[in-house]
Amino acid sequence: MGKDNPGRGDPMTADRRLRLWAVLVDAARGGAVAVDHVCAAAVSVAGVDSAAVAVFLDATPRELVYATDRTASELEDLALTLGEGPCVDATTGGPVLVADLTVPECRNRWPVFAPAAVLAGAGAVFALPLRVGGIRLGVLDLYRARAGDLGAEQLADALVLADTGCAVLLDDATRHGVDRDDQWPEGTGLHHPEVHQATGVIMVQLGVTAAVALIRLRAYAYAQDRRLRDVAADVVARRLRLGPAGTPGDRDE
Repeated sequence: MGKDNPGRGDPMTADRRLRLWAVLVDAARGGAVAVDHVCAAAVSVAGVDSAAVAVFLDATPRELVYATDRTASELEDLALTLGEGPCVDATTGGPVLVADLTVPECRNRWPVFAPAAVLAGAGAVFALPLRVGGIRLGVLDLYRARAGDLGAEQLADALVLADTGCAVLLDDATRHGVDRDDQWPEGTGLHHPEVHQATGVIMVQLGVTAAVALIRLRAYAYAQDRRLRDVAADVVARRLRLGPAGTPGDRDE
């Protein structure tokens, strides 16, 4: 089951950092080390099947930056739409390591996400925060199709890569002149800008805060069994207008 704020196993030695940095530099082939290189390295050293990095923005709790495959992308979309799961809990706390999503404790803690994630192909999830001191930038999520813990060395390497991913994001933001935590440069590769746009549209239409607008968007997506990004696209295109909570319902334009 999930382990919050686990021990970090072996110390994050300079040798470990140098070894993993060499792997990233080699993968970049002379170019700048990017988030996709970090994710690929994490999959390799942690012995998982896929990985993703999401960042935090003011308009939504998380925004996908990169996913190694469709499974990781779908699982990230589930976390965004449902607002629960290890990847969500790790945004406000320490690492959340879930070796088996099918155990009753997981279904009690994440009653909607856990069974949905299993159906999407995840047996285990390891969510590692990307942060510098008290600044939370995002999360590195590792997914495995089969159940099973990470080994001590695998976890230690993954934690170093999470720190490296944080540095890569900060460096990218600095190079693009970003000075606010709700902005990320286009080069960062945000996958679902329509969610932010739809949140803004609903804020204006209903006269509510961004948090309330996102709740309305999520509630509609969940009730209709649709992806959040698809509902958001309809809102932005004016094909859908969400009514205030407690009204008869929502309607297509």
